[in-house]
Amino acid sequence: MSDTTTVINPATESPIADVPIRGLDETDEAVARSLEAGPAWRAIAPADRARLMRRFAAQVEEHAEELAQLETANVGKAIGESRDEVGMVAEVLYFYAGAVDKHRGATVPVAGGVDMTFHEPLGVVAAIIPWNFPIAITSWKVGPALATGNTIVVKPAEVTPLTALRLAELALDAGIPEGVLQVVTGRGSVVGTRLAEHPDVAKVAFTGSTEVGRDVMARASGTIKRVTLELGGKSASVIFDDADLEVAAASTPGGVFANAGQDCCARSRALVQRSVVDRYLELLSKAVEGWTVGDPTDPTVKMGPMVTAAHRRVVEGFLAPGMGGADGGPVSAYARGAVPEGPGYWFPPTVVAPAEPGWRMAREEIFGPVVAVIPFDDEEDAIRLANDTPFGLSGSIWTRDGARSLRMARAIQAGNLSVNSNSSVRVQTSFGGMKQSGFGRELGLEALASYSDVKNVFVATDG
Repeated sequence: MSDTTTVINPATESPIADVPIRGLDETDEAVARSLEAGPAWRAIAPADRARLMRRFAAQVEEHAEELAQLETANVGKAIGESRDEVGMVAEVLYFYAGAVDKHRGATVPVAGGVDMTFHEPLGVVAAIIPWNFPIAITSWKVGPALATGNTIVVKPAEVTPLTALRLAELALDAGIPEGVLQVVTGRGSVVGTRLAEHPDVAKVAFTGSTEVGRDVMARASGTIKRVTLELGGKSASVIFDDADLEVAAASTPGGVFANAGQDCCARSRALVQRSVVDRYLELLSKAVEGWTVGDPTDPTVKMGPMVTAAHRRVVEGFLAPGMGGADGGPVSAYARGAVPEGPGYWFPPTVVAPAEPGWRMAREEIFGPVVAVIPFDDEEDAIRLANDTPFGLSGSIWTRDGARSLRMARAIQAGNLSVNSNSSVRVQTSFGGMKQSGFGRELGLEALASYSDVKNVFVATDG
């Protein structure tokens, strides 16, 4: 019998569930079931596979409020965010249901016969899911994996497994066959490591830290697995003096404080043209005052707690003595929101200004509700600062100059950029990073290529 781990509600610090800690044998058994289920799943007619995926999406819609409340209880995110993310899960499943019969091969003109390409499923896919967006990112991997005929074993984060487990139940209720979608709970060092190394796993789709991503890639190399990695970020909002400062400042909290800043796309650097820094900060301070923090089940609240007490301590460390400021003293906040008293892993939304590009908070991923405001001089300086990071996931450009927005978009080394917006993710468009933010693409039709192999077949017609 497996040991269990207790899942804690970050807003109340109360236990909400006990979840089994699976080991090596149970992980191997799940992979064996997935491998066994593969041929029958691949053999299902495309229209029938699409129909099953639509039923799965409908199950998510039918249980949307249950899933949203479960996500909020487990992760601590505001209920409005959880409802939006559950809506995205259904949209992802509908999108990839529609893609089942549209992932097409080609005929290639050649001499002496007919040449064709086919998209073949890989086999068993392992999905390793982070704790910050558990239900949404699970769907990002499940959708294209099932659409392309693979089976999938999902390993959720130890502290946020509840919605992945519920999704697996809803998949069965929708008629997805046993073994096609499984969830194995347990420690990353055990279950995650085994999935990355398992000889019968054909691909690992990992979302998480860059440090762990390196380890996953190294372990997968032993069996030459396909690997896609969506890793850390140090995204920047670049705000020029011709931008609509009112809109840019009002949008900044949503770009960095949403999900309590626990987002690899969080714009934790605000690069602001020097001539408008003071005005921008005045406007941003007002926006931070209106960023409500509290009970995440309250629809009027915009931000909940950190996911764990340990992670809150990590975020606090970015403001500790020696992390910046004069004479190595503590970092002083320019503006700071209010947080509740009592239980809960609360951390206030925080603006640090002016910050220096060499400070730790300007170099490393904070993964908390802290934004460093850094002045820049001109377009060249903005590009230099935006790219002065090993990461390249997302970012925003704020300007009324259309030509400048295109120049900046081409010059900034990031996989997902927005102009006059902080939006990074849409179901229909690809998502992924450059540099040490990873490789491979999720969402959009581009994701299908990461879950299939191209097979070339030549049929001779001469002689």
